[in-house]
Parts: sequence; C-alpha cells; structure tokens
Amino acid sequence: MISHYKTPLEAQTLIKATRIVLLVGISSAGKDTIKKHLLQSDDFRDIVSHTTRSPRVNNATAEQDGLDYHFVSLEQAETMVASNEFIEAKFVHGTVYGTSVAALREIHAENKIAITDLDVQGVEEYKALSQDVTALFILPPGYDVWRERFRKRYESNHEFEAEFTKRSQTAMKELEHALSVPYYHFIINDELDRAVRVAEEIAHRSDSFNRHDDEARLLARDLLDEIRSAQQN
Repeated sequence: MISHYKTPLEAQTLIKATRIVLLVGISSAGKDTIKKHLLQSDDFRDIVSHTTRSPRVNNATAEQDGLDYHFVSLEQAETMVASNEFIEAKFVHGTVYGTSVAALREIHAENKIAITDLDVQGVEEYKALSQDVTALFILPPGYDVWRERFRKRYESNHEFEAEFTKRSQTAMKELEHALSVPYYHFIINDELDRAVRVAEEIAHRSDSFNRHDDEARLLARDLLDEIRSAQQN
C-alpha cells in the first residue's frame, strides 16, 4: 500500500508554489523547541501530519489531536492513500505516517510559510519534488553538550547509556547524509534565541547560502568527527 505511494500532481504543484521549511535535527538538538518558537510568529503554519499510532505522553503532557498529529485509524489512512490525499506516506514499524495535501493547500491559501519536522529521507523526497524547499538541520554546539542534554531525559544511567548509543549511531548516519548533499542549512543551537533568529532569517530568504552557512557546515563536520571518535573508544 505505502511502498508504492506516488505523490499526486496537485501536491507537486502546491509544493512548488508554497514556501516550505523542513526541520531536521539529531535527538536533543532542540528541533522541536525551535519549531515551537517559529510557530509563535504569524508568518508560519505547521504542516500537521497524520498517524495511525496512539497519542503519546511527553513530559507529562499528552499529545493533542490536530495539534501534534491528526490521529486516524488504519482504515482511515488506507482510504486517504487510495484517494491520493497524502503528499507523502510511510509505513514505519507498523504505523502509517503521512502529510496531507489538504493541510498544505490551506497554508498556501493563507500565503504563509509552511513548516514541518521530519527525517533526512523525508527531506530528500521533498527535494525530489521541488528544489525550492528549504532544509534546516539543527545541531547542538558540541558532543559534550549534546550528551549532557540527552542525559537529562533519563533517570537511570543504564537506560541513558543504552539509548544514547543507539541515538549516536542514528545521528552519525543523519549527519553523514546531510553533509553529502548541498542543500542543508546547518544551525548550531548554542543559544536558543540566536538559533531561532537564524532559522527565521533563513526561512524568509530565498534558498541561498553565505559564509555563515559554510562555517556552520564545518562545525557539523566537527561534531560528526566527535561522535565517531566517542563511538570508537
């Protein structure tokens, strides 16, 4: 069902006609926090995705239908796939995820900047449809800071170490991919207000690169080297 899903023509046209910003980030880099700050501006609208999984509780707060995700049944998702209502759709570990054409159509009608968070594979799919979408990769300022931020999520050190090892492997793969293509703007989240300001500035301009982008890319390479080194020790 999902593996052969093809983006409908209307969605391809909408993507090319709408200002779209895609947020990627390694775990605990601050991607979700930056996204929430951007959405406080009236210039941005969130592309709320659909999912067949149940709502989760994050930091003692339950996810809300229509805000965090549109929670739908598998039958509803299958109907949407059959009707070509998704821009893209994936089947991940038994769960369907997808972004709807209707959500992007509404944002386009309001003449707002569409923003969503996804993985590097999702960005690649959007880029295949339109090179004009802007991809932002959020990073912590260094390995030690990243590790400390991640540590705060867990009560036991054993649980933290096990999860951090897995997330480090994922982070390396994501960074290796992002550094192998020319279209990511890397944003170092060393200070939240500055990171939000940089993200907003990039989101509002044409997808062009400057000296600051080159400097951030070098820092991304340094972080990747740090993670590799830590995994080898």
